[in-house]
Amino acid sequence: MRHLKTRELLGSTALTLKDGGEDDPTDIVTKAVADLTKTVNDRLDEIEKKADTTKLDERIDKLEAKANRPGTGNTSADEDEQKALERKAFATYLRRGGGAPEEELKSLTVSNDEQGGYLAPAEMSSEFIRDLVEYSPIRSVASVRNITSASIKYPRRTGITNAQWEGEGEEAEESTTTFGQAEVTARKLMTYVDISNELLADSGGTAEQEVRLALAEDFGKKEGEAFVNGDGVKQPEGLMTHADIAHTVNGSTSNIDPDQLIKLMYAMPATYRNSGTWMMNGTTLGVIRTLKDADGRHLWQPSFQAGQPETILGRPVVEAVDMPDIASGAFPILYGDFSAYRIVDRLSMSILVNPYILATKGLTRIHATRRVGGRVLQAARFRKLKMSTS
Repeated sequence: MRHLKTRELLGSTALTLKDGGEDDPTDIVTKAVADLTKTVNDRLDEIEKKADTTKLDERIDKLEAKANRPGTGNTSADEDEQKALERKAFATYLRRGGGAPEEELKSLTVSNDEQGGYLAPAEMSSEFIRDLVEYSPIRSVASVRNITSASIKYPRRTGITNAQWEGEGEEAEESTTTFGQAEVTARKLMTYVDISNELLADSGGTAEQEVRLALAEDFGKKEGEAFVNGDGVKQPEGLMTHADIAHTVNGSTSNIDPDQLIKLMYAMPATYRNSGTWMMNGTTLGVIRTLKDADGRHLWQPSFQAGQPETILGRPVVEAVDMPDIASGAFPILYGDFSAYRIVDRLSMSILVNPYILATKGLTRIHATRRVGGRVLQAARFRKLKMSTS
């Protein structure tokens, strides 16, 4: 279009030259070219002024708006304020957890599975979280033997001879002595657990290992309870249930008298007393630690050497969780030579895995059996403290 109009202008100039004039042809051409250039420039300026730049302006506005969005490096006052609010909310959450104000919790962002959680699953730890299982450590102080039969019998002499002082020429008098026996029977403790074959296979042996550990903890707890409070019927005889163990009256139903502890200890023969051990639970031991004698010295003394137990009146202490608490009529403290309590092991905990009996249900049955017995052989080696006034 611009070329056509330029030719038209040149053509009209040429006509003017053709019609002739008396001017110099060179001047006429120069003047025509200058006029033509000016005309072309004016026309181009007019075209540019009339051009529609609305779409271009809109495009530029969109680019500017996109550049000002959060995360592109451009921050505004509102963005700074929002970030400050989020930091404050996070700090409050760390200090107070779920107790943070509702308006501050709303400022925190909680991701969800739709935003990538399915593609980033949580890691499964091989460490199990287990509750503490406490049981009385009677085995650490008692006399433990292994047997190969259902029970073991210990011969017992129940009396001594009766010698008499005789004069010269007098005959000696006859004495008699009696014998008996004490039998310790191995009792049976057993149970079983059914576990799915899929869990056993998918856990890589971890599930079976945890079942075995749970059985061991359960058996340890049950036998510890029996060694302390067992009634001797289908279970071991406990230390606290033996009828022949003597006791010392405390004189109070709620507060332990330090003097009565001393009397209890010295009421026993010196041989047994010098090899004795105190046994009580942690609650009673906490009370004993506060007691003092008449000179203001604590009855309880800490251990000053590694491997040595703490002591009460110079004798070691065993903390047994199955001992009773301080209460009216209770026997919270036992003192004695624990070698007189005999524990017999006939069969250690035996595990039998049976994958066939419940195979149609996709289950495996794990059997556990333990045979152990316990009994007080000499009641005279023990003495209890009774929380009573008489």
